[in-house]
Parts: sequence; structure tokens; C-alpha cells
Amino acid sequence: MAMFPDLMHDAFSDFFDDPFFAGWRDSTPRIGNPVSSANMMKTDVRETDKAYDVSIDMPGFNKDDISLELHDGYLTVSAKRDEHHDEKGEEGKWLRRERYAGSCSRSFYVGDEVKDPDVHASYKDGTLNLEIAKKQPAPKVEPMHQIAIEG
Repeated sequence: MAMFPDLMHDAFSDFFDDPFFAGWRDSTPRIGNPVSSANMMKTDVRETDKAYDVSIDMPGFNKDDISLELHDGYLTVSAKRDEHHDEKGEEGKWLRRERYAGSCSRSFYVGDEVKDPDVHASYKDGTLNLEIAKKQPAPKVEPMHQIAIEG
């Protein structure tokens, strides 16, 4: 038995079992990647009447480092960065040499009905903001049936 039960998960487990949220809570480290992308890309989701507003923390990345892809109902957010910093003293001795190369990506199931025009993205102050339009079910219109008149 856990000392501190996950009360939030218990209270909202039915809500987050919605297929839209599949994969959003997966924070299991991947083989060869000791820190998972889910831990690097903290995500908040807010539902409105017409859309899902998604905020993803991506500090240290530039807008050009980030890409979004929608394929088979999955929205994949990827980021890649490659930096080099070299500093030399007066006589050419290395004082510091740093390199960073890394990438992360995370996929979210948004449904097969969501198409490219339904997703709007902006990036400001280290946060990627997405607005994913909800697909409103089309009202069913029953076809007209002709009724025969007897007699």
C-alpha cells in the first residue's frame, strides 16, 4: 500500500481515460534514454467548448528547433538542438569547451478526425502552445421516406 496515494489520479481517472489523453501521462523512461521526453516536456491540457488548449514546457529551444507532425491520429512534437561553445584564453589555452546535442519527442493521440488545419501552434518564452479544435459531431439528418397511401 502506498504511503501517499495518487488522489488526483483517483479523482480524475475516468476523465483521463478518454482516448484523447492516451499517451499524455506516459513517463516511463525509454531504453537508451534515461530521462524520458515526457519528463522533459511537461504538458498542461485545458478543455474549452471548442478546443483543447495544450501548453508544453520547452525551455532552451528556439522556434526553429521544434517540429509538429500529424499522422494517423497522432500529433508528434519533436525538438532537436545542436550547440557548440568554445572559449580560449590569451595564449590559446582552452578554458572551457562545451557541446550540447540532443533531441526529444512526444506523441499524443488526438483522433483520426483531427486534420492539419485543426491544429494551431505558437511558441513564446519557452512554452509551445497548441490549440486543437474539437470536432463537433455533425447532426444526423434522417433521409426522407415516402409513405405509400393505400386505397
